[in-house]
Amino acid sequence: MPVLAPEPTGQDLDPVTRYIREQQRLQTPVARFSRHHGSDTDTAAPASPPSAGDRAWRDLIPLSRPAPGERLAFEVDLDLCTGCKACVTACHQLNGLDKNEAWRDVGLLLGDNPFEPWQQTVTTACHHCEKPACLLGCPVHAYEKDPATGIVLHLDDQCIGCQYCVFKCPYDVPKFNARLGIVRKCDMCHGRLAAGEAPACAQACPNEAIRIITVTSDPPGAGEPPAFLPTAPDPELTRPTTRYRSRRRRPTAIRPADAHHPRPQHAHWPLVFMLLLTQAAFGLLAAAALLPALAPPLLIAAAGCGVLGVNLAALHLGRPLRAWRAFLGWRTSWLSREIIVFGAWLPLLALAALWPWLETASLLPVREEAFRSGSLAAALVAGTGGVFCSVMVYADTGRQFWRFPWTAGRFFGSAAVLGSVLTLAIITYVSDSRMHTAGLAAIALAALAAKLGLEARHHSILRSAAAPLPARLSARIQAEFSRVALLLRAAALPGAACLLLIFLGSPGTQFLALIAALALFTGEIGERWLFFRAVDAPKMPGGLAP
Repeated sequence: MPVLAPEPTGQDLDPVTRYIREQQRLQTPVARFSRHHGSDTDTAAPASPPSAGDRAWRDLIPLSRPAPGERLAFEVDLDLCTGCKACVTACHQLNGLDKNEAWRDVGLLLGDNPFEPWQQTVTTACHHCEKPACLLGCPVHAYEKDPATGIVLHLDDQCIGCQYCVFKCPYDVPKFNARLGIVRKCDMCHGRLAAGEAPACAQACPNEAIRIITVTSDPPGAGEPPAFLPTAPDPELTRPTTRYRSRRRRPTAIRPADAHHPRPQHAHWPLVFMLLLTQAAFGLLAAAALLPALAPPLLIAAAGCGVLGVNLAALHLGRPLRAWRAFLGWRTSWLSREIIVFGAWLPLLALAALWPWLETASLLPVREEAFRSGSLAAALVAGTGGVFCSVMVYADTGRQFWRFPWTAGRFFGSAAVLGSVLTLAIITYVSDSRMHTAGLAAIALAALAAKLGLEARHHSILRSAAAPLPARLSARIQAEFSRVALLLRAAALPGAACLLLIFLGSPGTQFLALIAALALFTGEIGERWLFFRAVDAPKMPGGLAP
């Protein structure tokens, strides 16, 4: 029977075998971590039990897909966020964003009590809301909510660049990319999640302050939304799913670092002229209905203003060639409804303007009087609906400066001012009636006085100490642009003087009416420019103002 030689040990081992055995005894960082935390992947007992103060290990993403009634959401541990902006950099690099484009931001909360100093950095991105305002406001269905994960996705190929989602989102999440002509936003790196990898922001955070968790979806008609970040916009608006956690005691009075820093918004010049021209067209249409004997030239002017205004709106779009799809969101989007109503209004307006020529050519299917009355009534109803939809486009955003009563007063007031003064300018060339010119001058003066009074009243309310902070910020923006605003708005004063001279029977009525129309239109441009510039857009807490 053969005798087995003893296994070589120590110095008897050849160098190669000894090296291999040394390598087998080495532990990788993963093995040491597993041994320390008692993982099942290591059968050996942990070297020492974790102490109570150790932060427990956790996954950055769920290891299974959400169950029915669940969805994915960001969770931010505020106690671990240091404001290093590694998440911002990683998001920017991985998603290939442009130089000044960012889908994630880092803000700062400060205590308002000087005897209780406190600050907290906050990282924010899209909250993938239960009731996403961007999705509900989009006129072309360029947003969709993934039914499996609840992630709100933006469909770049469907976007027309109208930027209405920017107006609608109370958290300032969608960002317009002028180079591409579309809006883009955070998609929770859904491609990485599908491959089992954490989003760029979560993976880049050195303290693991960001991770993805599974939350229960709020059923329809649910009660109060989960607690959200203090000082952020009301979570009831969209029911954001992001969960902010903190174990630190929070002072009773806190504010964002940029709370008192006004942010003037874009002027949106195509929208300025679109709104003014469509409202002027509606005013001319109403005047034509009240002055049937002088209706033909007024209807032609109304049709011209309406067609020009609606077509100018296309200059606001990043991708105007795709605007034909804007009717898709009519169920939830006021912008889509406005486009549909104005699209129906223009043919009716053109039909009303062309009725004398149709009658001359014997092309009317019914009697002349019935056709004229029917076309005018239909155009008036559609025009009223169009201006109302314009009001709701802005009132529905929830911004303080664009609240319904003030926006409705401005828009219908512009229709009254511009409609009456343009009617006066036209009438002076086609009629010598002193009653018509004096009456129209009085109406234009009354409309202008009422509108200026409304604007002054609105500004005084915005400046009052009892007004909400966004309203006071709008007043500050108006003060910053006071010189330009006063210069443009003061143009209405020469117009008012011309109207007064016409009312008093001064000669040169045609010239005075033309000057009044130009002056009042210039003044309305100033008012509408401030309408867009002075609005305070709600947002998440920002950093210290530069």
